[in-house]
Amino acid sequence: MIKLGIIGLSEGNGHPYSWSAIFNGYDKKYMNDCPFPVIPEYLYQQEYPQDFLSKAKVTHIWTQDKASSEHVAKASNIETVVNDYHEMIGNVDGVLLARDDPENHKEFATPFIEAGLPIYIDKPIATDMKQLGYFKSVEKYTNQIFSCSALRYAKEYVLTAEDLEEVGNIEYIDAYTMKSWKKYAVHLIDPVIKNYLYEQLIEDIRTVKIRDKTSVSVQWDNRVISRFNTFEQTKTPMKIDIYGSAGSKSIIFKDTFFAFKSALQAFIETCFEKKENRYSFDYLEKVVKIIQEGMK
Repeated sequence: MIKLGIIGLSEGNGHPYSWSAIFNGYDKKYMNDCPFPVIPEYLYQQEYPQDFLSKAKVTHIWTQDKASSEHVAKASNIETVVNDYHEMIGNVDGVLLARDDPENHKEFATPFIEAGLPIYIDKPIATDMKQLGYFKSVEKYTNQIFSCSALRYAKEYVLTAEDLEEVGNIEYIDAYTMKSWKKYAVHLIDPVIKNYLYEQLIEDIRTVKIRDKTSVSVQWDNRVISRFNTFEQTKTPMKIDIYGSAGSKSIIFKDTFFAFKSALQAFIETCFEKKENRYSFDYLEKVVKIIQEGMK
């Protein structure tokens, strides 16, 4: 059994509850009090253990607040709460850095990278190319560092043969989400590149900021244009609109559990089972280049 440590929490991010529960199951008595009510809502729709992951367990947790650590541990069946995240080294086989504040990723990730442990760094791994270059330079072996938006694995965004026939050749992609560009644009950029533009290179990037909206348009070398839009205040579902030579299709993201589970499974397969990782630093450079543009 693979033993994992988990590090959290960052503002507005409940991943230590959900990611740990996807491996460990949960204690409903404590999970009912999770400060992120959407998490128990989608966990309770699944059947344990058949719908959960079984190849690893989250055995250790650290957050910057001991009371929070203890509550996550009780809710998500984590055995050990540590006082210092360095204590995990020597006691776990890998680490989940479940914080989406990229300015702190270097501090938390470096001790584990130096110790040779596989690590999953929550999205976005970085918001500029210099930050990303640091992780590329310190990785001790191929596939030690894993990072993605879980929406890369969202089943909603995979086009079926019927969808492709309905849309035709893709010409334009418009993607939307609420919340900040810094933390949430990656939820659009990652799945769009992975599903529709993986082989393409960036030719041009343009940014427009109007009130609470950041919009970054990217022209790819196959002449497709994609536009990524985040709204700080305006309510919008997380969705991707695809326009092609034959028609169009609008896709709204819905199944959070499936996406998180699939991303965590990909981490295990990539970093422990050594299966091919198609989304290494060459791929992340495209993602971060677009994030960096929107941060200007």
